[in-house]
Amino acid sequence: MNALVPLPVLLPLCVMGLELAIGPRLHRFKRLISLTVLGAVFVFSVILMIAADRHGPLHVDLGDFAPPLGVTLVADRLAGLMLTVSSAITLLVHLYSLGQGMADRDERTPLGVFHPAYLILVAGVSCTFLAGDLVNLYVGFEIMLVASYVLLTIGGTATRIRAGSTYVIISLFSSMLFLVAIAMAYSVAGTVNFAQLAGRLQEIPLGVRTLLEAMLLTVFAIKAAVFPLAAWLPDSYPTAPAPVTAVFSGLLTKVGVYAMLRTQTLLFPGHRLGDLLMLAALASMAVGILGAVAQTDLKRVLTFTLISHIGYMVFGIALAGRAALGGAIVYVAHHITVQTTLFLVAGLIERRGGTTELTRLGGLARSAPLLAVLFFVPAMNLAGIPPLSGFIGKLGLMRAGVDNGGNWAWALVAGSAATSLLTLYVMAKVWNLAFWRQAPPGTEEEGVVLESAEDDDGDDGDDGDDEETGGPAGRRPAPAGAVVTAGLLGRSITTTRHLPWPMVTATCAAVALGLLYTVLGGPLTTFADRAAAELLARGPYIEAVLDR
Repeated sequence: MNALVPLPVLLPLCVMGLELAIGPRLHRFKRLISLTVLGAVFVFSVILMIAADRHGPLHVDLGDFAPPLGVTLVADRLAGLMLTVSSAITLLVHLYSLGQGMADRDERTPLGVFHPAYLILVAGVSCTFLAGDLVNLYVGFEIMLVASYVLLTIGGTATRIRAGSTYVIISLFSSMLFLVAIAMAYSVAGTVNFAQLAGRLQEIPLGVRTLLEAMLLTVFAIKAAVFPLAAWLPDSYPTAPAPVTAVFSGLLTKVGVYAMLRTQTLLFPGHRLGDLLMLAALASMAVGILGAVAQTDLKRVLTFTLISHIGYMVFGIALAGRAALGGAIVYVAHHITVQTTLFLVAGLIERRGGTTELTRLGGLARSAPLLAVLFFVPAMNLAGIPPLSGFIGKLGLMRAGVDNGGNWAWALVAGSAATSLLTLYVMAKVWNLAFWRQAPPGTEEEGVVLESAEDDDGDDGDDGDDEETGGPAGRRPAPAGAVVTAGLLGRSITTTRHLPWPMVTATCAAVALGLLYTVLGGPLTTFADRAAAELLARGPYIEAVLDR
């Protein structure tokens, strides 16, 4: 069974190489093998999750080199769950992106650039979840960075290049800080392997250990978009195509949360920086949700809610108890799915209504009832309406805060309740503006070509997110604060009442997956509780890796 551990990393990389070797030919074959390999990654992830739950952590030393020389991959309960959820989401987003590429009548670039980069991204995410040492964790981050820059800037529009440049600068800074932290860990402990560091870090001076913990937390907080290190996110994610924004918002920030979970429990037990994490969690909730209240573009609304709900996960990590960690694990799985789903729905709204600017939308509940349902269900799930999975995760975290009884814990319980109510307000605002009210005058009809700011007058491609033509005569400038985006290539699309079936199918499946968490709420919380207990015990992980 240990031989299966590297497959979620190796399979996407192998197929990516095959697609690049094939070149701009055999489009249907490349679509088929991409979907097949992502389906295979999902199957192997489920197998690893079940095996880790039944038999304990699985591990493999690549090249049969033992730590600290070899590269170690480890699949325990937490890694197995994260792999399963992420592989399911990446499969659905890939199907969605195929539908968008076909609808935009673009055969060459999505398959020639987008999908190989997407497979690299999937491999990087899997590598991060399976990493058994700091260096391999760093490699996973860098694989994701390379792929994500390509995906953010695909099409080469000025807006995307600008947003991608900001993202890369921030990511490179965090990478440099990560390298310094790795060098520091190796200099004081003589290893970067997690299992070995877990024992050796307890023997080094407290000040050095605290400095190393603070450096790693800073790196992971940048990746996770924890306030005040989240300023880069609102202007970076919304400019990308819908499938890119969806997978970034759902997965990439949670990779940072996962790294915080792993290192805080395995390397730095005792939560010396717990109060600081609680403050960051509370600030993320407050600033994020207040930012969402102030937005009028759907993608920016969802981006700010992403920042606020990261606070819930940091809340659980800061408390560091079994119930708190279990609630955080449930909430991570829930949020990956629901946040991704909402951005997929935003892409459908953009294609149906021509924009995600809420002031220029309306009447979608009557004109597109299926689209209304696809938005309403995950929106209520994000707000934490009982009995949906969002409520289950928030309830677990708030109960853990009450049981803790500290002043910061009570402040976070109050902040969690307020953030949940404001999230409901924000989702109701989106529903009223985009779906419930009558369509405002000047709303584009089916067949109108909507252009992005970078389009030339003769372009015949795809739409800018928030800047549209005023009809056949010419384009209308986008309002202040509007998101400038478009399809896969950043050109223009034609609005349509008949949404591409792969995009609708993938979104429906993502909504169903979110509801499945509710149906399986009992088994999910039980599994998360066992995963939290395993994280706190540390012994099973260390013994499995070191073969004790």
